[in-house]
Formats: sequence, C-alpha cells, structure tokens
Amino acid sequence: MSIISHSIVQRLAHLRATFTEQQVRSRLKGQAEEPRSRALRSARRVSAASIARLWDAIRAMRPEGAEELEGILADGETRETAERYAANIENMIGTVKMPVGVVGPMRINGLNANGDFIVPLATTEAALVASYARGAELASRAGGIAAVMLTEGVLRSPGFKFANVLDAGLFLEWVVHASDNLKAAAEGTTRYGRLVSIEPLMDNEIVFLLCRYTTGDASGQNMVTIATEALCRHIEAHCPIRPLHWFIEANYSGDKKSTYLGLTSGRGRKVTASVTLPRALVEKYLHVSVERFLDYAQMANLGAMLSGQLGAQGHYANGLAAFYIATGQDAACVSESAIGFTRVENRNGDLFMSVTLPNILVGSVGGGTGLPSQQAALRLMGLQGPGKAAALAEVVASLCLCGEISIIGALAAGEFASAHRKLARER
Repeated sequence: MSIISHSIVQRLAHLRATFTEQQVRSRLKGQAEEPRSRALRSARRVSAASIARLWDAIRAMRPEGAEELEGILADGETRETAERYAANIENMIGTVKMPVGVVGPMRINGLNANGDFIVPLATTEAALVASYARGAELASRAGGIAAVMLTEGVLRSPGFKFANVLDAGLFLEWVVHASDNLKAAAEGTTRYGRLVSIEPLMDNEIVFLLCRYTTGDASGQNMVTIATEALCRHIEAHCPIRPLHWFIEANYSGDKKSTYLGLTSGRGRKVTASVTLPRALVEKYLHVSVERFLDYAQMANLGAMLSGQLGAQGHYANGLAAFYIATGQDAACVSESAIGFTRVENRNGDLFMSVTLPNILVGSVGGGTGLPSQQAALRLMGLQGPGKAAALAEVVASLCLCGEISIIGALAAGEFASAHRKLARER
C-alpha cells in the first residue's frame, strides 16, 4: 500500500489522463511575443467618456457579448455619477450591484453609539442577514448591548537595515532624542492624524519602528502611510547613522493580516460589547437551554485552540464583510478585523455574552464612505460624516455579538443545517 496521500495519487492520475507530458511543457512555457491587444488603460480622471473608451477597448479584445455586459456594468446611473468614483478606483468600467439587507432595530447602550440602529449588510449569502437579525432582536429584547471603544491606533512599521548591531543601537538612541521632530514631520502631512507612539523593535542590525496613529473619523490607512513616509524622509535627511536601506512598511504592522500583534495590542479601534440574555428569552428565541448553549461554546473554544485560531470566535468575518462592503470600508481589512474573543458564561441562570475585537478598521469619512450607495448606508444609521467613527466602531462590535448569539444558538440547538437548507437551498 502506498503511503502517499490518496488524493495526490488521484490528482496525478487525472493529469496523466488529461494531458501528455509535451502538452504540459507547452502550456507552462512562457510566450516570447507581445500580447496582440494593448493593455487596458484609461485616464486617471474617471468620467462617462473614460468608461466608454475602456469598453471600446474591451470590445476590440472580446467582441462577443461585450455590448450586453457594458449595459449591465455601465448602466445610465453609473455613467451619470462616474466622477464620484474618481478617488476610489482606476480603469473603471462600471459598478457591481449587491443586495443589501437590514438588521434592526439593534439597541446599543454604548458610550458613543446609543439608541436603536438600523444596520445595512451587503451580501450574497442567504441566511446571513436573517441570522444577525435574530441575534439583534434577542439582544434588544434583553435591554440592549453595552458597547465601549477601548483604544484606537492605526499602525505603520517602517524597517531600517544597518551595517551592524552597533549602528542599529546608535540609530535607536538617535530616534529617542529626535522623537518630537519625527512627530512633527509625520503630523505635518495631515489635519487629523496624530502620531501617539513610536515602539521600536530591534533584531540585530535591523530596526522596526512601529508607528501608532489616531486618525480622527477616517479609517486612516492612506493617512498613516503618507505621514510615515514624511517621518522616514526626516530620518533620511537628519540622522547621522545611515541605514543601508529602509522601507516604509516592513510587514510588522499587521496591515490586512491576522497577527498576534494585532490580537494583543490592536490595530485600529478596539471595541468590546456585551449583553446578558435572560434564560426565558434564550429558550424562546434560540430553542435551546442555557446549559446546552454553554456546552457547545465550551467545545467550540477547544476547537479554536486546537486549530490555532487567533482568538476564539464563531464568524465575525460574515458580519464584518457585509457591513464593510455596504458602508464603503476597506473590505480587505476584514482579514485583520475578524480576530478577537467571544466569551460565554452562566450568570445566575442567565446567559452572559461578550465580544472583544481589537482591530476594527472603520471610518465615517474618507475612502469609499463618500460613494453614493455607501454614503446612503451610513446615513441610514445616522453615522455618516465627521464625529461618528467611534460610534460606528461600537455598532460593528455589537453586530458581531449578534452574529455570535445566533450562530452559537443554531449550532447548539441543532438548527444550523436546517436553517441554511430552508433559507438558501429550498427558497
């Protein structure tokens, strides 16, 4: 019996039956000649005319069906509002429409978000909105969710390499004495960003400077990048210890990645949210006892630990992705936002639940929040524009808590598969 994985053996057999060795070599070989079609490029300024020019180029490359596709992606409303997208995309050929559902009213008793909120979610996954809506109804009937933004700070981590460890140490010493000037250089690029700390990490001759910023009401990814470049240029111009080379982001900040650093120190807005669900409401709305709910949560925590999960939670990414897309946030940040801890306890027979998310990256201004549909989604919550970002972060954490209530309840009650069959397949 072969000790090679059966799936590998099957795959090799399939490839042998499909291709000859010569066909494989030919397909994988690089092509020396230039592509016959020119690269799809348009002016940086987005307009109805630039969209039309790109579709002309597409039709020249792929004439079959191009006219129909253009009508779907570049509809009249998109063309009329094309210039509103200029700061958000390149080579724009149209817009993609997704269904948007609502959850609520979700009662939040937060320090920043306080009241009943209607929360929009953009998704193509059936059962998702229904699940979060169930959790929101239960939490609201229990009196609402307590939510607090604990800290904030978006990170950027330039890296510097020196000739030896001595030079690296002397560089660190210079940075300590020059910190006020570095702060001034960084903050000179932004009206709202503030450099609140520089946390150095030294690995022999390499030094990382973990720069932590507050970013006002913006998510702040671009803001901290531009500010950190100014900081690094100041170092380059004034530091007597010359690095061999440096990079503005040396992959230590955890930008768009799930990291232990993000889990422990946070990157973005750290928020915690909690609710106590009376036993009677748990049994009525989740069709499960508090004890069985806890039995599942205990086993799920073990599964999280054994699988190496960063944190321990059920499905933050579902709600985060749908919310980020609906409200114009950077959807790629879900990769780091979707880590944290869900905690479940028996409190005198009732069910206490909390979530803590250390990396919520949202803004009520900037980025995609000014686009027509996304701006409307933020206005639906009353959280569009300046002064609303902290409340927005508390809404996000509360949403994730509602999702945890519902999915754990469905799994504990044995209703997870039947709910998806009813809402996704049979419908």
